[in-house]
Amino acid sequence: MDNIKNKTLSALRTVKKQCPSCGTSEIVARRRYCSQECRYKLFRRLHILSGLLRALGIRHATFSFTESSLVLDIKPQGSKKVYRFMYHRSLKQNPSQALYHLTDELGSVWWDKKNRTGKRYQASQEVLNMAIKDTICPDAVIPLEVKSPTGVKKFLTSLKLTHKDLRSSHAHQIVKSAYRKQALNHHPDRGGNSAAFRKINSDYQELIQWLKSPVLQIQKGIPGKWYFDGKKWKSPLPFFVQ
Repeated sequence: MDNIKNKTLSALRTVKKQCPSCGTSEIVARRRYCSQECRYKLFRRLHILSGLLRALGIRHATFSFTESSLVLDIKPQGSKKVYRFMYHRSLKQNPSQALYHLTDELGSVWWDKKNRTGKRYQASQEVLNMAIKDTICPDAVIPLEVKSPTGVKKFLTSLKLTHKDLRSSHAHQIVKSAYRKQALNHHPDRGGNSAAFRKINSDYQELIQWLKSPVLQIQKGIPGKWYFDGKKWKSPLPFFVQ
């Protein structure tokens, strides 16, 4: 399972950054979404879908889209099977509109069967029978847990390091080597700036202290896919998670 997750992360790191709501690559500055309006619109659709998923007894679900289709994978509580639903959309139809139509279609089937039989489980089975006859690996809807260093960004920038360097089993040596390199570049005796040299030394000491007692931010989710944990939706982990 770990191998599958590692390969998934490795493949997705090469993908261009896109808005997780509509797919556009027109992201301004460091924002994740192209606009707040775009984000809120999809969240409203996902909120409606959440009601249907709870009625179906879904424990895990993912939602993703391409330029031509939308994919919803769901895994009912206690089931080892993942059910996939697809909705083909035109280039003019944004993901939130496609999601609305898919949710409406599945919801109508559920309520029609529920009203005719009075049985919720029969209504749920009617919806599951509409799924694509395909074998989906259960791991596809199980979230990853990504731990990222926090509170050290400015120190990393000063020493030309990345979060990935701090997760290495040789982090101490990497930090020490980076410090030596930057210290040589900025040492006053070699024509460097005294203030810059003092800052590099200070940032190095801060990183060494951090390594003794790391503070990590834990994110759960799936790269490139919206994830439903049985209660609410979580936005996709970035493609570039390191």
